[in-house]
Amino acid sequence: MVFVMRCRGIAMRWGSSLVTSALLATLLVLSGPSAPVELPVVPSAGTTYLCSGYSGCRSAGYSDAGYGAVNHRMYWRMYSGHNCTNYVAYRMIRAGMSTARPWSGGGNASEWGKYMSRITDQTPNVGAVAWWGRYSNGSGSAGHVAYVEKVVSASEIIISEDSWGGTFHWRRIHKSSGRWPTGFIHFADKILKPTAPPTISGTPMVGTRLTGTAGSWSVRPLGFAYQWYANGVAIPRATSSAYVPTPAELGKRISFRVVAKRAGYTDGTQLTGQLAPVAKGTFDLTSPPVVTGTPYVDEVLTATAGTWAPAAPTAPRWRWYADGVLLRDHYGPKRVLTPELVGKTIKVIGVARSEGYTTAWAPRVVVGEVLMGNIEVSAPFAVTGRPRLGHLLTATPGTYTPTDATVTYQWMRDGVPIAGASQPTYRLTAADVGSRVTTQVNLTRKNYAPWTDAPSATARVTSPGIVRLATDGRRGRAVVRVRVTAPGIAPVLGKVYIRVGRWTDTVRLVDGRARVVVPQNRGERKVVARFLGSTVVPSARRAIGTVTVR
Repeated sequence: MVFVMRCRGIAMRWGSSLVTSALLATLLVLSGPSAPVELPVVPSAGTTYLCSGYSGCRSAGYSDAGYGAVNHRMYWRMYSGHNCTNYVAYRMIRAGMSTARPWSGGGNASEWGKYMSRITDQTPNVGAVAWWGRYSNGSGSAGHVAYVEKVVSASEIIISEDSWGGTFHWRRIHKSSGRWPTGFIHFADKILKPTAPPTISGTPMVGTRLTGTAGSWSVRPLGFAYQWYANGVAIPRATSSAYVPTPAELGKRISFRVVAKRAGYTDGTQLTGQLAPVAKGTFDLTSPPVVTGTPYVDEVLTATAGTWAPAAPTAPRWRWYADGVLLRDHYGPKRVLTPELVGKTIKVIGVARSEGYTTAWAPRVVVGEVLMGNIEVSAPFAVTGRPRLGHLLTATPGTYTPTDATVTYQWMRDGVPIAGASQPTYRLTAADVGSRVTTQVNLTRKNYAPWTDAPSATARVTSPGIVRLATDGRRGRAVVRVRVTAPGIAPVLGKVYIRVGRWTDTVRLVDGRARVVVPQNRGERKVVARFLGSTVVPSARRAIGTVTVR
């Protein structure tokens, strides 16, 4: 029986016009073992030749596994020399298989996957046989076989191959190239197989370190790749043998994948089972909070958060207490000691808070009772100056301790602050007439209670009166008109004294005016008018005039 083998290449056409009788005779002679008829492999756009020839490949660092030195021998009854089936049979025997072909029947490459269909699938592995069926993906009528040297990915492999009528190659093939194998025959794959699964140590809690082991493998791996998962989804950048769950994994189940690697082997992969859902992390206080500052009024107390494990809280807060009552106005690390806290004992509690963690409370730190000094005034302040329109009032300082207390003034009009009047002196204006003007003295000093007092108020501010006189002489009588004015007073109230000749009387002002009609004999008479004064307008200088009675 004649076996015609065609490894990957252009199929040779057979016919009386192409085959001589000598060639037919030759084929009959070779009817014992499988006889290959094969053309060189034709490159395509989706494949890349990495080297060519036994010596050329060895020089480039690509091994022929010693086949170049022994290719004159036949393996699995395949024809010797440049022959894809003989080369692959040689590699299978070197991998530990029997020197006898593992099936009976045709030896053409196209038949391998058919006879060994029970161990043929679409999964590439290092050491597997890449198999092309008859006219499959660029192969010839005899098909083709090659040795899988490396699995780059599920869609990319590197093979070594020999070809009847061609030469030895290493070649890279992409699945999209149209040259992908028909299948992969798993005679003696070189796969890293697990012998003991990986494990995870540690408690699945936020902030708690988990450590994965690589497990055990049939062959010692030379490297590992790791990946952590949460609910079966890969956690970005979690690719080391240890992982600390974050708040993003709270409530999710963690698992761990190990990929074992070794040159010349297909990667081995193991995935652990899922742990219990990740629980909230807990804080441990490794050093307590500290409060700096002195417990005096106006001072600022500052609390530190203390030191917590496994990490510092992202949102620390503080609880301040005065005599056991929570101060709810703020929860920051600083506390200003205001006067209303004087005499109260201040305490503070640090609170550790972070997303994904159970809130933790530090022990209370007792600061102490808030203290405040008192300013002592041994000699009072006073106000000097006449309380009269246009006059200057001056605040005279008293004696006080501590002497470095700050003194400020505020002039008051009938107890109401006068805008802008905050100097030690004040000049009285028309707005002050009739009011009592004094100054409020303020003594302040850090850590002391403020002291405030007002010296005895002045008398009411007065305004000088002006008397104006007008006369009118008529037959047998004199008419006298008096008007009294004073800056800041409208109208002036009170009485005026009027004398006409020997006639005198006291008349009350109405709207600051008075009028009298006095019977008189004919002649000229002297007229005198004088304002008698009021609480805010002192008695004024008299006005003198004359009147001629007809």
